[in-house]
Amino acid sequence: MSSSNNNNLNYSKPIFSLKMVDNYSSSEASPSNDVAKEQERLLPIANVGRIMKQILPSNAKISKEAKETMQECVSEFIGFVTGEASEKCRKERRKTVNGDDVCWAMGTLGFDNYAGPLKRYLDRH
Repeated sequence: MSSSNNNNLNYSKPIFSLKMVDNYSSSEASPSNDVAKEQERLLPIANVGRIMKQILPSNAKISKEAKETMQECVSEFIGFVTGEASEKCRKERRKTVNGDDVCWAMGTLGFDNYAGPLKRYLDRH
């Protein structure tokens, strides 16, 4: 990425804040807690289905299995990119991940084709 493309771009507007979580609490984990934690980690399946429908023909059907598979994939992808951005912030002793951090993480992880459009989107909004 050339520096001339980045001169006028500023993505310091926070996307979300990091919250430290104690993963070693003294309470016993129960199966219902595990299911709840898994659901918290995933994007809502209704949202995933709506996004999938936008690209498909209006008469197309999407199976529950396809929605669940996509839900797992996109949630994993978001966690992967966010983890990289979060690590950058941790090394810089910052607590807030911003759009520039996410774009940087996408580029670092080899998703350059997505980092550019994301930067343009953030610049407009």
